[in-house]
Amino acid sequence: MSDETASSRSPAKKKESLGWMEWMRGWSSVFQEILFQRITAAHLQNPLPLPPVNDLTCVVTGSTSGIGRETARQLAEAGAHVVMAVRNTKAAQELIQQWQSEWSGRGLPLNIEAMELDLLSLDSVARFADAWNARLGPLHVLINNAGIFAMGEAQKFSEEGYEQHMQVNHLAPALLSVLLLPSLIRGSPSRIINVNSVMHCVGFVDPDDMNVVSGSRKYSSLIGYSSSKLAQIMFSSILFKKLPLETGVSVVCLSPGVVLTNVARDLPRILQALYAVIPYFIFSPQEGCRSSLFSATDPLIPEYWETLKTDDWPVCPFISQDCRPTNPSEEAHNIETAHRVWEKTLELVGLPLDAVEKLIEGENIQCRYGAQHE
Repeated sequence: MSDETASSRSPAKKKESLGWMEWMRGWSSVFQEILFQRITAAHLQNPLPLPPVNDLTCVVTGSTSGIGRETARQLAEAGAHVVMAVRNTKAAQELIQQWQSEWSGRGLPLNIEAMELDLLSLDSVARFADAWNARLGPLHVLINNAGIFAMGEAQKFSEEGYEQHMQVNHLAPALLSVLLLPSLIRGSPSRIINVNSVMHCVGFVDPDDMNVVSGSRKYSSLIGYSSSKLAQIMFSSILFKKLPLETGVSVVCLSPGVVLTNVARDLPRILQALYAVIPYFIFSPQEGCRSSLFSATDPLIPEYWETLKTDDWPVCPFISQDCRPTNPSEEAHNIETAHRVWEKTLELVGLPLDAVEKLIEGENIQCRYGAQHE
């Protein structure tokens, strides 16, 4: 066998990180968003006017603070039935009482409730999905808003043994999205909205080392966060491809922009102080939730989703902080890695590889977590 033939048959070298040009373009995107987000979003009203949403049922995760809190409140005030999916249901109930009191006399009482959901527990995710699906009612919008960026902290793991950023920002929302497909199909046309981040542009995912424990990459909270956000886009892109148009379920990722409470609560105090002196560049939660509200309610989103599917676009729709369609990072277009992330994610969350196909056909599936696990 010639050297040329042997070389042509040898496996391609595994990619272990972003190339330096990809890395530079990624950070350029991050800094452009920080510096120019107010300019690019200057055309948006604040708060964002919403179309009629009286017939919508919306689940919003992480809705007791920050972007999620504003998203839930504005949807409820616009007439939607809102489910606050949160760890602290007591705090959610207190918010509901406060909002009802402030809304009194302005219209019908807000149609809003709280249900327990802890994304650091996949059992909790599966129990939430079982409880919601048992209602046999429609779900029109799932907003996977909850997320963490534990900047500067040592590596931590969930009770299932998964790196905390990867679980909260990707694995748990992925499990929730798949398990709620029966309700989303009943609510068709419906949407899965993933609150992502421009930080995915500096992320890299190794499907064989999603917990970043192999030693090939030194862990930092930045690596944990950016990798989890990229993994979410990759998983969403495969889900986008697997959902037939007939289901009417759209999948959208978005960037809320750089929002003060979205990051600063997890920053060291010295960096929190730095954030405080540059308020002009940073969005408030009310400004940061606009791309979530737009993605969840704009009537043209399903049409845009259908156009991308028809054109066999390689990634799911991505909405920027200025509520305009944009393109995620170059690495997000790595379809081979995306398929591996899809398979590894289903393995980690305890679902069969054909889970989506079975749910679309109305079949039951087995999950390693939740009531079946107990």
